[in-house]
Amino acid sequence: MSLLIEWNESLSVGIQEIDEQHKVLVNLLNELHDAIRHHHGRDASIAVLQRLADYTRIHFTVEESLMRILGYPEYDTHKAHHEDLISQMQDLQARMNNGESISFELLHFLRNWLTNHIMEGDQRYVEHFLSRGAQKSWHKKSWLERFWS
Repeated sequence: MSLLIEWNESLSVGIQEIDEQHKVLVNLLNELHDAIRHHHGRDASIAVLQRLADYTRIHFTVEESLMRILGYPEYDTHKAHHEDLISQMQDLQARMNNGESISFELLHFLRNWLTNHIMEGDQRYVEHFLSRGAQKSWHKKSWLERFWS
């Protein structure tokens, strides 16, 4: 598989649960890139995009729940960024369902959005989460990994 984005420590927020979810998003973007690059067909691309959209909603719900539970003061701003991406993904899905193909330009947009969101927006909540008792790591399999697999 050719990589659109490669996971590295600069993308880590330092909270394992969230990092593991971000890794899934990175992998799904790479899958979509691979499907488009190797011409696996429109149906394959639509299926991967649907999985990416579904997982993105799940991930955003987890982050937003943690923000509410932990009293994150920038919740509204962060949630607005999430809603913006969901809206853009829905537009992309509608365009694909209407016969348009996804361009590499759009893939690069998604890659840039994800990396910027993690490295800027998500990094801002880390200190707050940790100060409120969030754990940096865990020793058991993630609940989301069990649910999503």
